Amino acid sequence: MAIEAWLMDDCKGDQRLPHHKTPNEYVPLSQLSEIGVMYWHIDPEGYERNPSLKEIRESRGYDYMDFLDLCPEKVENYEEKLRNFFCEHLHADEEIRYCLEGSGYFDVRGKDDRWIRIWIKAGDLIVLPSGIYHRFTLDTTNYIKLMRLFIGKPVWTPYNRPQEDHPARQAYVKTFLEDNSDNVIEAF
Repeated sequence: MAIEAWLMDDCKGDQRLPHHKTPNEYVPLSQLSEIGVMYWHIDPEGYERNPSLKEIRESRGYDYMDFLDLCPEKVENYEEKLRNFFCEHLHADEEIRYCLEGSGYFDVRGKDDRWIRIWIKAGDLIVLPSGIYHRFTLDTTNYIKLMRLFIGKPVWTPYNRPQEDHPARQAYVKTFLEDNSDNVIEAF
């Protein structure tokens, strides 16, 4: 089962709605790969013993993990936190998220700077490269349980757009947005 992604419409309505364009414009995994987004589907049942997850963690150096249960009943100041996650930003490190339950949206900027909405559901593991502009929101189910993976001690510093002079952004632009047609990232 592959992840779903599409170009977003320009409506300013509820961020938790799908925001499909009319007609729908789906984005294939190959296009996500071209902008550095990696994807795996790993059965969330028994994830603790899953050899694929173990292999990804070891090969990519993800030696720290924690969990985030995001829903109105479990998060203080839920609406405020959701608004903060939805501010366009980048990080100096990769953002690695494995969805164990529920669903939500990661929005990333494509090569043409348009928003691509990535709908993650249970079993989806995505890696957003450092320097990519992105944001996150839940969908209308208002629930997601994520495993967050890190290399070393977690650093969770968002740099809100614009950040064109940030070293992570400059490296991202050079690697994925300039005319480097050979820079396609392959997932397992």
